[in-house]
Amino acid sequence: MTDKNVKTEKNTWRTATASRLAAVQALYQVDLETATYASALANGIARGAALDEHGLTVDVDHDLITAIVRGVSADDEGRLDEMIGGALSAGWTVQRLEALMRAILRAGIHELMENAEVPARVIINDYVDIAHSFYARGEPGMVNAILDRLARILRAHEFTPEKAAGG
Repeated sequence: MTDKNVKTEKNTWRTATASRLAAVQALYQVDLETATYASALANGIARGAALDEHGLTVDVDHDLITAIVRGVSADDEGRLDEMIGGALSAGWTVQRLEALMRAILRAGIHELMENAEVPARVIINDYVDIAHSFYARGEPGMVNAILDRLARILRAHEFTPEKAAGG
């Protein structure tokens, strides 16, 4: 792989991660009822991913952020929240989670279900990194545990012993 290809690949992953972050930010706004899905999505596309409180932003992949936000918004039956609830430890409910945690998990689960061209481990890693951006304690581990548990069900073929061994 040439240096140019490596740089292009890194930029693509950064754009994908930024798009996931912007989608989480949009879903968070909707969960707090400060925006509709349409306005939060439009804002996320126009603004990009907000990386800090000083207004630093990164451009996003319009198709990816749109797919995530629209996919989560189309979950009228609450399937995503049911999956989150089923993966939580006893005594925890989806409503008990912070709005940001719900946004991260909903986006991650949606992608695990609908974005088959991206490996589950890449999706999980990006959402764990996003959780690390906001949380300093155990929350990123919780995101990892829930998404990993669900990925092993939704994409069992990616977690076979042959795949784990690199074959």
